Order: sequence, then structure tokens, then C-alpha cells
Amino acid sequence: MEISALFIGLILSLGLCELNSALAVNTSEDGLKQGAGLTEDRTVAGVSTEASSVKCKLQGTSRQPAFSMDGDYVIGGVFSIHYYMHTVKHNYTTMPEPMRCTGRIQSRELRFSRAMVFAIEEINNSTQLLPGIKLGYQIHDSCAAVPIAVHVAFQLANGLDPVFYTADNCSQSGMVMAIVGESGSTPSISMSRIIGSFNIPQVSHFATCACLSNKQQFPTFFRTIPSDQVQADALAKLVKHFGWTWIGAVRSDSDYGNNGMASFLDAAQKEGICVEYSVSFHRTHPRSRIQRVADVIRRSTALVIVAFLASGELRILLEELSREPSPPRQWIGSEDWVTNPDMLRFSFCTGAIGFGIQRSVIPGLREFLLDLPPSKVVASPVLTEFWEDEFNCRLGKSASIDESVCDGTEDIRTLQSPYTDTSQLRITNMVYKAVYAIAHAIHNAVCQDTNSTTQCDKITRIDSKHVLTQLKKVNFSQNGYDVSFDANGDPVATYELVNWQKSESGSIEMVTVGHYDASLPVGQEFRINKNLTWVEGGKQVPVSVCSDSCRPGTRKVLQKGKPICCYDCILCPEGEISNATDSPDCFPCLKEFWPNAERDTCFLKPVEFLSFDEVLGIILAAFSVGGACLAIITAAVFFHHKTSPIVRANNSELSFLLLFSLTLCFLCSLTFIGAPSEWSCKLRHTAFGITFVLCISCVLGKTIVVLMAFKATLPGSNVMKWFGPPQQRLTVVSFTFIQVLICTIWLVVSPPFPMKNLTVYKKRIILECALGSAIGFWAVLGYIGLLAAFCLVLAVLARKLPDNFNEAKLITFSMLIFCAVWITFIPAYVSSPGKFTVAVEIFAILASSFGLILCIFAPKCFIILFKPEKNTKKHLMNKNQS
Repeated sequence: MEISALFIGLILSLGLCELNSALAVNTSEDGLKQGAGLTEDRTVAGVSTEASSVKCKLQGTSRQPAFSMDGDYVIGGVFSIHYYMHTVKHNYTTMPEPMRCTGRIQSRELRFSRAMVFAIEEINNSTQLLPGIKLGYQIHDSCAAVPIAVHVAFQLANGLDPVFYTADNCSQSGMVMAIVGESGSTPSISMSRIIGSFNIPQVSHFATCACLSNKQQFPTFFRTIPSDQVQADALAKLVKHFGWTWIGAVRSDSDYGNNGMASFLDAAQKEGICVEYSVSFHRTHPRSRIQRVADVIRRSTALVIVAFLASGELRILLEELSREPSPPRQWIGSEDWVTNPDMLRFSFCTGAIGFGIQRSVIPGLREFLLDLPPSKVVASPVLTEFWEDEFNCRLGKSASIDESVCDGTEDIRTLQSPYTDTSQLRITNMVYKAVYAIAHAIHNAVCQDTNSTTQCDKITRIDSKHVLTQLKKVNFSQNGYDVSFDANGDPVATYELVNWQKSESGSIEMVTVGHYDASLPVGQEFRINKNLTWVEGGKQVPVSVCSDSCRPGTRKVLQKGKPICCYDCILCPEGEISNATDSPDCFPCLKEFWPNAERDTCFLKPVEFLSFDEVLGIILAAFSVGGACLAIITAAVFFHHKTSPIVRANNSELSFLLLFSLTLCFLCSLTFIGAPSEWSCKLRHTAFGITFVLCISCVLGKTIVVLMAFKATLPGSNVMKWFGPPQQRLTVVSFTFIQVLICTIWLVVSPPFPMKNLTVYKKRIILECALGSAIGFWAVLGYIGLLAAFCLVLAVLARKLPDNFNEAKLITFSMLIFCAVWITFIPAYVSSPGKFTVAVEIFAILASSFGLILCIFAPKCFIILFKPEKNTKKHLMNKNQS
């Protein structure tokens, strides 16, 4: 470290006379960082107070300032008045030539430098700010090159004393109090690392790299222009605001472009924006590199391009694109170029939008810029070069044969140049505010405001450290524009949203269409108050997406190997919906809901049950009522002919009880129709079970009576006294009581209950009666089946007994039908879905009931009504007659 300090101190003490040979001059802005290492923290840290104590120089190869004026306190200025540095080939055997600039003068940067002169002269004429103190200035041209910017930084920090001091208290009369500049971020970084070691404040008007907010690395850096971090966030919000999720990115290969784009890409990622490509280049790169960047833009599918470029790089790129026009592109610009009038000549960028520094007015500046008499022009080499370039003539007698001599008729007021254009004073005002900020810091350090007067001490000298301390505290307003710095040396960030629009005359002009204020609450920073013009002068917002938005009812599925903005839209699975655009997932509906056809809304599933309003329910209800009426009519016929032989021969008491139970069987099927309720669920199964057992018990009783009757005809038989009417009634009651007991136990232990069946159908709900206890249900059915089977066996045994009228045959047929119906009912009941389960059960009840009434009572009614001649005791007692 001591060696490093001694080495740097030696460079400083020699006045940079060997700087050109010590630095490997490189046209790239990053070349110095790699070659000399002067931008590394450890190197700058090596500059100790010992080095600063010997920083008095001999007159050597110091650069002449573009503009200078002596004063009590001198302010330095560094601007990129030229944009290129002369490339030097080093052979390391001879002293290198002094570094010099090449190319045309940048009129805009010249205006910046002249605005600094105007501000200082305005302050010197002021009676409020630094009264009695004269500010001087030394303004240098950095050629936008790091080596020259570093050279100038050393020169401004070292002073111009012609005497070499050996004492510890070296004179600082030549040291500037502060420096305004540089315009670029990379030169500003290099300068700040050098002058920061000497506590010289640097106030930049155009260096926006977010890295410069790091006070550990750049403790003396301030700026009047907002950081790129704020601009990057604003650009990301702007892109998101217009729905662009698929963009291209182009940046300068410098600290400004690389850091700015990195901040933008981070913010864009948080906003869900995808980047198709991100390419970089520098103005010093070969044309092949520029062509590759242009080809990437031409081949891309992204319509929107975010360009974090310096004006010099953008001009080169647009010139390359104009040689072979690309498809129309919507340009989104950083503040460096989007407000640069020089760029408006590229008409294919119409519709470009971006954030620019707020447009301002500086009274008196235009008159100052236009006040260039020949004597002032000739006295300044920079103004001379500018004059000759703009008017295409030569001042003095140095003109060659093919060049004209300026004859004095040239009028700068007629000149169409960024130098004379004060309609868009944006960055110029940043220079103006930077000068005033330094002046206020000096004022606060040397002046005392007492009552209505201000007293400034010209005797007591201050150094740059005092200015640095006061600069952190400045807070004032100039021409209505507030000036202050936060802890990072940054101002309050405010931008104008600028749109390139075609005027009625056909020219392209910058129009302010909105504002962005980072100090406002989240969500309120950004507002647009005018209509925008888009690419090719369109009025509709262009669309730039990798994949169209997925409508509600679909979900996004990322395409393999592509960014998250490239996806396919897949229809939501059955039973699931998505109710938002670009939904990443679908979610299932609640159990009682089902998606609509578009699968973007869940609707309540329709509830389905066998109702009286539908055709099937009406038909079954009609058959049920019809069956009950048939049973009642049959009972009426039997009652009317109760004394007839055929009625008396059929055990009229059991017949009437059977008809009553059949009526109940027909009517109980009605309880199966309609919306299930707690009482209907309990009633339908128990009523069905009890009435059918009552019915089968009656049939069983009739069958037993038939058998007993024929057994009683045998000699010595006394069977009938054991199965008379009391025994018949007891048999029916006993069999029925058993079923009643089974149903009671079922209802007490686990009764049927209404439930919503969500499993049979996906799209609708079946409202049905749950069995409660399956054992109870099948016990009821099993008991009915057991009685039916027993009755069938007895009927088969009695079917061949003699006499014309043998009721056992009819009972046999009815039981066969009954058993067949209920045997087929079981698989049909189990396999039938939804309301058809109920329909099958009703059908089984009706079919078996009709089978009983038709087989047992229809033949008898036919004889009673249509064959009365057969309704005689004689006919009934005849054997072997059909």
C-alpha cells in the first residue's frame, strides 16, 4: 500500500507529465479500468494524505480548458463537447502525443457548457447569492473518453500552480471547489474515484448510473438528475401499463447502459415482462458488431424495443437500421436520447415514448447563447470550431483553396442547431441547478445572513471539504425548481412522459403526454393526460406479446425452453374453472357447483328427483291412482255381489282385506314421487313394506283356506275348525306384525333420510332418500320375499285340486308374476342411476300390485259382470269343467 501511495503521489507531484505513458490509452470507456486500474477501490484507497501533500506540479502537459475565468473560488466543469478521442498507437519508445479529441462538436454539449458559464455570470451579478465574491470556472472537454476525463480530474484536483512546493502545507489556490460533470456515467465514475480522495464534490447533470448512489464508493458524488434506478422502475411500469409482456432490449455497452438495463430487467421481471433478446454495443465497436445488433432487431418477433442507449450509440444504430429497414418497431427510450432533438430526424421512430427530465425555462439563457460576436468566437478555439462547422467556412486566413472564408454575414440566430434550440431545456436546467447548488454551498460556508443583509468573508479561505459538507445540506428553489439532495446525493425523481408525434407540418416533435413523480404514493406516481401516437403514427396501442392472453376458462402452460411469457392456453379440466385472464391454474368448483360451458363460472348444480311435473312422474302417478281406483271398483263390485256364490266361495273377508291392502300398495307409490323430505323418506319404505306384507298375508291366507277346504272334504277330516275366520285373521295380523316390528326397529336405529347424491352424476345433484340402514331395507324386502315364496309353494301344491273354481291357480299365476317382478327389481334397483332408482321401485310396486289384482280378481269380476250364468253354486261345484 505504501508503494502504491508513493507511486500515485509521484504522478501527482510530476503534474501528470508522465500520465499518458503510465496509462494505456484506450478508446473504450472501460479500457482505463482494465489497463491502469484507476477505477478500482484498492488503488484509489492508496491515495493517502501524503500523496495529497505533494500534489503541487510543474508546468507540463496540462490540457487547456475550453472556457475559463479566474475568480475567488473556481468551479470545474467537464463536458463531452466532442464525442471521440484520437486513437494513438503506442510503441513505448517515444513520448506519446498529447491526447486530443476528434469528430464534430456536439452542439448540445456545447450548450451545456455555455449554460454553466451563464449561471456563473448570473451568480456573479447577483446581490443575494455570494455578494462581493467572484466565481471563476475551468471548463474542459472530456471527449466522452475515460482517459481524458481522468486526465482532467487530476488536473482540476492538482491545480495550476507554476511553483513546486516541498513543504507540508502545499498551496491549494489552484484546486477547484467543486466540479460540474461529467455527462456520461462511465467518465463520472472514473473521475469520482479520483477526486473523491481529495474531498472534492462532483455534481453531475447527466450521469444517471444507479451505482453512483453508493456513498461508500463515491462519497463526494452528487447529481441533479434522477438515478437510473428510478427511471428503470418507471420504464417497467410504463411497459406493464400498456400490456407489453414481450420486448427486446438494447443497451450501451457502458456503465450507463449496463447498469441501467440491469435495473430495468430486474424491475421488468417483477412485473412479469419477458425479454426476447438483450444486446449491447458501444460506438467504438466495429461495424460488424452494430450490424449483428441490427439483424437481431430485424429478426425479432417483439414489437417493442426498450433502448437504454446514449444518444451517440442510438444514432449509429438507427443509421444502420435505416440502410435496410426493419419491420415497424415501438421504441421505448431512456432520458439520454428520447429528449435529444438530434434524434428526431429518424422518422421511422415516430411514436417513440420515454421518460425525460422536466422541461424548464431559464430566463436570459437564449440571449446569452446567441451573444457570440466575432471577437468572442475567435478568442475560443472551441467556439471557432463550432462556428466553422455550423456555417461551413473558415475564420481567418487558414482556409484552403476549396474552402470559403467566413465573411461576417453569418447569423447565429438563423441557425437550426441544438445549441440554439432552447424550447426543450431539460438537461440544460440540470447544469444550471448544479452550478447554483455549488454556489449555495459556498455561500453557506463563507457568508452570514444578518437581517436583510448578507456579509461574505473573502479573507478566510475554505477548501473543498467545507463545500462538500454544505452541499449535503442545500435546499433552495431557483426559477421555481427545487434543489436538494438525499443521503445518496440524489434529487427527488420527477419525469415527463415524452412522445414523438408528427406535427401538421410533417416534422417530428416531442410532446409531453404525462408525468411520473417517484415521491407520490405507490400506484399514483404515473399519470397520462394526453393522447399518444404509436408506431407508424397509429392511434391504437400496439400489441407485443409472445402468446395471446389466456381467456377465463383456460390456464397457462409454459412452452418448454421458452420464457414464462410464452405459453399455451389449455382448457380447464372437467369440474374446474378459472375466472381470471392468464390464470396459471384452474381450481375445482365446490361439491354442489359445476362449471358452465366456458368453464369460467361455477353454477349451482341442478337438483334432480322424480317429480310430479315431469312425464315419467305423471305416468307413474297416473298408474298408481288408476290402480287404487281399480282396487276400489273391484271392492265395490264384490260388495254389491257379496251374496253371490263366487264372492262367498272366495272368502269375502280376506278378499276385501286384500283389496284394501292393494289400494294402499298402489297409493304408497305416490310417496316415492316428489322432493324427498324427512317424513316422506321414512314413510315410503315403511308403508311399502307393511302394505305389501299385509297383501301377501291375505293371499297366503286365501291359499291356506283353499288347501284346508279341500282337505275338509275327506271323510273324518276336522281341519276347518282349526283354520276358521279367527285363525285367518290371526295369521294376517301375525305376519303383518312381524313386518311392523322390523320397520320400527329400522326407524329407531337408523331411519331413512333425504340426501344429496353428488357421486352418480358430475353435472347434477340427485336428491334421494338414503336407506339409513341397508340391513333394515333388505330385511323388509327379504321378509316380503320369504312370504311370497311360501305362498307360491302352497299355491303350486293346490293348483290341481278339483272343481271348476280353484282359486289356487289364480294365486299361483299372481305369485309367479310377483316373484318375477321383485327378482328382476333387485339388479335393476342397484344399477339404475339417480331418479330412475325410484322409478324402478315404483314400477316394481305397481307391476306386482297389478299382477295380484288382475290375476286374482279379474276372472271373478268378469264372471260376475259378463257371465252371470256361471255365477251359480252348481257351476262352481262341478268338477273337471273348464
